[in-house]
Amino acid sequence: MTETEQLLARVAAKARNTRPWGWTSLPEPVDAATLARAEATLGFRLPPLLAELYLRIGDGGFGPEYGLLPLLDSPPAGEPAAVVQYLANRASGRQDPDWPWPEGVLPISHWGCAMYACVDCHAPEATVLLFEPNPGDPDRAWFVDAPSLRDWLHAWVDGTGWYDEMNEELEMQPWTDTRIRATPAKAS
Repeated sequence: MTETEQLLARVAAKARNTRPWGWTSLPEPVDAATLARAEATLGFRLPPLLAELYLRIGDGGFGPEYGLLPLLDSPPAGEPAAVVQYLANRASGRQDPDWPWPEGVLPISHWGCAMYACVDCHAPEATVLLFEPNPGDPDRAWFVDAPSLRDWLHAWVDGTGWYDEMNEELEMQPWTDTRIRATPAKAS
């Protein structure tokens, strides 16, 4: 069994046994047609590991805190799906250039208080970023949550994520590519 297969098995086991807030059950995985529709709507491909999570484990509803957002359909708690949230964030960045949303950065999980865990779908390692806008400074709202989606998932299944070990001295590395990657989104 490959390392990816082992990780997916561990994530699947934890997903079957935990329910994030607002979810009563683990939704069925998406099919290949739904994944293709999502990628066509986004204009880019999901990283392979993220695609496998949606194709093999479930259409959201598992993961840290509120869990992964569904790919295209709204979850039971009424939060927008990942694709919908990405498109809304890109549109908002067109309206308010002080708060641009980086191209290819897909919100995958809502932390509450306007905070999101996001995957940089253009990074080969699928870096997981934390968007934390609450201090009010758009140039200091992005942080590297985990160097890769693989690391982020390991932290969740192992119980070692920052959200499990919250402490006052936690300092995340800022992600400084926001403005570089925030090319204007095409008007819909």
